[in-house]
Amino acid sequence: MSRIGKKPVELPSGVTAAVSGQTIEVKGPKATHTFTATDDVNLTVEDNVITVTPRGKSKRARQQWGMSRTVIANLVTGVSTGFKKELEINGVGYRATMQGNTLKLALGYSHDVLFEVPAGVTVTAPKQTEIIVEGTDAQLVGQVAANIREWRKPEPYKGKGIKYKDEYIFRKEGKKK
Repeated sequence: MSRIGKKPVELPSGVTAAVSGQTIEVKGPKATHTFTATDDVNLTVEDNVITVTPRGKSKRARQQWGMSRTVIANLVTGVSTGFKKELEINGVGYRATMQGNTLKLALGYSHDVLFEVPAGVTVTAPKQTEIIVEGTDAQLVGQVAANIREWRKPEPYKGKGIKYKDEYIFRKEGKKK
């Protein structure tokens, strides 16, 4: 039994949801998103609560039950408050600046890295060592943050690189004579 799937998704004020077949459309102050569930689950909306129930006892139905509920909860959170990932840059000479819709990263390479920001996500660099990725789609925000981090992952000796703000970098001791 899915413990996540059992929990209903409550709609905050200002957010509405409509179900048509297996597709649910969630509208909020920030955006409108849709999700099409598989035929293994039933979606119902009543009294500002979305419930997801499986259509059988098969393993696939139970898997889709919890996954569908989580995706719908992310849609509701995205259209009401949005998602945010904060990145920190550590290292001498490492910095980030925004130039229009392009993030310019100086990461110790012979050239600057130019990262084009996709539609649906806003990237800001309030300081030279901070990057903030915001948007209404949880998957897209996480993927963009991961793509930026991929350019220079933090290394374990000095911690140089791009890391998430709440990430802990396990440090190693250097060579000894």
